[in-house]
Amino acid sequence: MRELPVSLVTEKIRDMCIKATHELSEDMKEAMENAYQREESELGKRILTQLQDNLKIAKEDMIPICQDTGMAVVFVEIGQDVHFTEGNLEDAIHEGVRLGYTEGFLRKSVVRDPIIRENTRDNTPAVIHYSIVPGEQVKLTLAPKGFGSENMSRICMLKPAQGVEGIREAILETVKLAGPNACPPLVVGVGIGGTFEKAALLSKQALTRKVGEYSEKEHIRTLEKELLEEINGLGIGPAGLGGSVTALAVHINTYATHIAGLPVAINICCHVNRHVVTVI
Repeated sequence: MRELPVSLVTEKIRDMCIKATHELSEDMKEAMENAYQREESELGKRILTQLQDNLKIAKEDMIPICQDTGMAVVFVEIGQDVHFTEGNLEDAIHEGVRLGYTEGFLRKSVVRDPIIRENTRDNTPAVIHYSIVPGEQVKLTLAPKGFGSENMSRICMLKPAQGVEGIREAILETVKLAGPNACPPLVVGVGIGGTFEKAALLSKQALTRKVGEYSEKEHIRTLEKELLEEINGLGIGPAGLGGSVTALAVHINTYATHIAGLPVAINICCHVNRHVVTVI
């Protein structure tokens, strides 16, 4: 049994909040560079150049990539042979977010109650998802989610008879409705199966996958490639100003479901798709 002080989790989460909001991950950098090479519109190329310049300035001058520094979403994979000490794990995660957003001088965007809407002033609480896995390590994935793209996301409870074509139509319609509002080029996370809430979780997890890394399932991998091509054929383009690159990737995660259901969740993310992974 490995003992792990929760103070270490707090420290890691703090650093991850600051890193994720100031520096694009390597897979996203590569995706943006590839997008520039593929973009056929001159205006689209100019927009992509401006976006890349912004990313460079953000990293060099320690300025947030985007003024919306998001709501912290944390995925925690806990090895079953880990025993946390010196406090409560969930409190430690919230404290890490609080420190990251206050010490990092990041915008505080979280309200305590969705109706009263009083700002918590430290961007807590985070949204936390736990899973128990074999081993004695803890894997933390932090994804600050801006709401320009989050607001463009949807969940569709399809009938099984709608099949792959129904899934395709739901995803394409969601991207069309998003248009320029989600700050394209996009990463499109899709969750298929499970229940209402499981599909949504799958779609959020799909966004944290390395960009351009396709599903291990052949039929899903084929669907991801086809949908990426179809989405890029919509002509929305970078910043919604037209072009051949509307999305950088389509990531689909699946799960078992009920014979009477076909839940499909589409979680849209903007061109930065912020995510950082740390293993303790």
